[in-house]
Amino acid sequence: MEFFNSAVNTLQTIVIGLGGGLCVWGGVNLLEGYGQDNPGANAHVR
Repeated sequence: MEFFNSAVNTLQTIVIGLGGGLCVWGGVNLLEGYGQDNPGANAHVR
């Protein structure tokens, strides 16, 4: 039973780490959308 508890704790740590990483990555991608560093990128050619 101790092995099972250890495995569950390890998986919890991995899942929390992945969730935190995805949260940070998503936040960075969201904020990149508000950047004004290249206004020409929004020009649409007709």
